[in-house]
Amino acid sequence: MLRVGDLDKSIAFYTTVLGMQLLRKSDNEQYKYTLAFVGYGSNPEHAELELTYNWGQTEYDLGNAYGHIALAVPDAYEACAKILAAGGNVTREAGPVKGGATVIAFVTDPDGYKIELIQRPESA
Repeated sequence: MLRVGDLDKSIAFYTTVLGMQLLRKSDNEQYKYTLAFVGYGSNPEHAELELTYNWGQTEYDLGNAYGHIALAVPDAYEACAKILAAGGNVTREAGPVKGGATVIAFVTDPDGYKIELIQRPESA
Protein backbone atom coordinates (compact mmCIF):
# COMPACT_ATOMS: atom_id res chain seq x y z
CA MET A 1 0.00 0.00 0.00
CA LEU A 2 1.19 3.48 -0.87
CA ARG A 3 -0.28 6.66 0.61
CA VAL A 4 -0.72 9.23 -2.15
CA GLY A 5 -1.36 12.97 -2.13
CA ASP A 6 -3.33 13.23 -5.40
CA LEU A 7 -5.23 10.05 -6.20
CA ASP A 8 -6.20 11.01 -9.75
CA LYS A 9 -2.60 11.91 -10.61
CA SER A 10 -1.34 8.64 -9.10
CA ILE A 11 -3.95 6.55 -10.92
CA ALA A 12 -2.98 8.28 -14.17
CA PHE A 13 0.70 7.49 -13.56
CA TYR A 14 0.18 3.81 -12.80
CA THR A 15 -2.33 3.29 -15.63
CA THR A 16 -1.10 5.60 -18.39
CA VAL A 17 2.64 5.64 -17.72
CA LEU A 18 3.18 2.11 -16.35
CA GLY A 19 0.32 0.46 -18.25
CA MET A 20 -1.53 -0.99 -15.26
CA GLN A 21 -5.31 -1.15 -15.00
CA LEU A 22 -7.51 0.50 -12.39
CA LEU A 23 -9.02 -2.65 -10.89
CA ARG A 24 -11.36 -1.08 -8.35
CA LYS A 25 -11.88 2.06 -6.30
CA SER A 26 -13.89 2.75 -3.15
CA ASP A 27 -14.58 5.65 -0.79
CA ASN A 28 -14.94 5.39 2.97
CA GLU A 29 -17.07 8.36 4.01
CA GLN A 30 -16.85 7.64 7.74
CA TYR A 31 -13.05 7.58 7.92
CA LYS A 32 -12.47 9.95 4.98
CA TYR A 33 -10.24 7.96 2.66
CA THR A 34 -10.36 6.48 -0.82
CA LEU A 35 -8.70 3.24 -1.93
CA ALA A 36 -7.74 2.45 -5.50
CA PHE A 37 -6.24 -0.85 -6.58
CA VAL A 38 -4.08 -1.01 -9.71
CA GLY A 39 -2.24 -3.85 -11.39
CA TYR A 40 -1.61 -5.78 -14.57
CA GLY A 41 -4.44 -8.13 -13.63
CA SER A 42 -6.37 -9.21 -10.54
CA ASN A 43 -5.38 -11.44 -7.64
CA PRO A 44 -4.52 -14.25 -7.31
CA GLU A 45 -2.87 -14.41 -10.76
CA HIS A 46 -1.31 -10.94 -10.44
CA ALA A 47 -0.15 -8.72 -7.63
CA GLU A 48 -2.19 -5.60 -6.93
CA LEU A 49 -0.95 -2.27 -5.63
CA GLU A 50 -3.22 -0.43 -3.19
CA LEU A 51 -3.17 3.37 -3.41
CA THR A 52 -4.63 5.11 -0.34
CA TYR A 53 -5.73 8.73 -0.41
CA ASN A 54 -6.53 10.19 3.02
CA TRP A 55 -8.82 13.11 2.23
CA GLY A 56 -7.07 16.45 2.61
CA GLN A 57 -3.56 14.96 3.01
CA THR A 58 -1.54 16.11 0.00
CA GLU A 59 1.97 14.93 0.88
CA TYR A 60 3.87 12.47 3.05
CA ASP A 61 7.37 12.08 4.39
CA LEU A 62 8.53 8.92 2.65
CA GLY A 63 10.84 8.12 5.55
CA ASN A 64 13.93 5.96 5.36
CA ALA A 65 12.34 2.50 5.61
CA TYR A 66 10.85 2.45 2.11
CA GLY A 67 13.13 1.25 -0.66
CA HIS A 68 11.25 0.66 -3.90
CA ILE A 69 8.74 -1.48 -5.73
CA ALA A 70 10.22 -3.81 -8.35
CA LEU A 71 8.46 -4.75 -11.59
CA ALA A 72 9.67 -7.29 -14.13
CA VAL A 73 9.60 -6.05 -17.71
CA PRO A 74 10.58 -7.85 -20.92
CA ASP A 75 12.76 -4.93 -22.13
CA ALA A 76 13.86 -2.18 -19.71
CA TYR A 77 15.17 0.06 -22.52
CA GLU A 78 11.82 -0.05 -24.33
CA ALA A 79 9.92 0.41 -21.04
CA CYS A 80 11.93 3.58 -20.27
CA ALA A 81 11.24 4.98 -23.74
CA LYS A 82 7.50 4.38 -23.31
CA ILE A 83 7.51 5.87 -19.80
CA LEU A 84 9.31 9.01 -21.01
CA ALA A 85 6.93 9.33 -23.97
CA ALA A 86 3.97 9.11 -21.56
CA GLY A 87 5.39 11.90 -19.39
CA GLY A 88 6.92 9.71 -16.70
CA ASN A 89 10.12 10.44 -14.78
CA VAL A 90 13.02 8.03 -15.44
CA THR A 91 15.59 8.62 -12.73
CA ARG A 92 18.07 5.91 -13.80
CA GLU A 93 18.20 4.96 -17.45
CA ALA A 94 18.17 1.28 -18.34
CA GLY A 95 21.52 -0.45 -18.11
CA PRO A 96 23.38 -3.21 -16.29
CA VAL A 97 23.32 -3.16 -12.50
CA LYS A 98 26.70 -2.21 -11.00
CA GLY A 99 28.85 -5.31 -10.74
CA GLY A 100 26.42 -7.48 -12.68
CA ALA A 101 24.68 -8.15 -15.96
CA THR A 102 21.01 -7.74 -15.03
CA VAL A 103 19.52 -4.72 -16.80
CA ILE A 104 17.57 -2.38 -14.51
CA ALA A 105 16.12 1.13 -14.54
CA PHE A 106 14.35 3.34 -12.01
CA VAL A 107 11.34 5.62 -12.33
CA THR A 108 9.46 7.66 -9.74
CA ASP A 109 5.75 8.14 -9.35
CA PRO A 110 4.06 11.52 -8.66
CA ASP A 111 4.61 11.16 -4.90
CA GLY A 112 8.31 10.32 -5.26
CA TYR A 113 8.04 6.56 -4.72
CA LYS A 114 10.78 4.67 -6.54
CA ILE A 115 9.96 1.84 -8.92
CA GLU A 116 12.67 -0.45 -10.23
CA LEU A 117 12.23 -2.05 -13.64
CA ILE A 118 14.09 -5.36 -13.89
CA GLN A 119 14.57 -6.76 -17.36
CA ARG A 120 13.31 -10.32 -17.50
CA PRO A 121 12.81 -11.31 -21.15
CA GLU A 122 10.77 -14.34 -20.07
CA SER A 123 8.19 -12.00 -18.44
CA ALA A 124 6.78 -11.11 -21.87
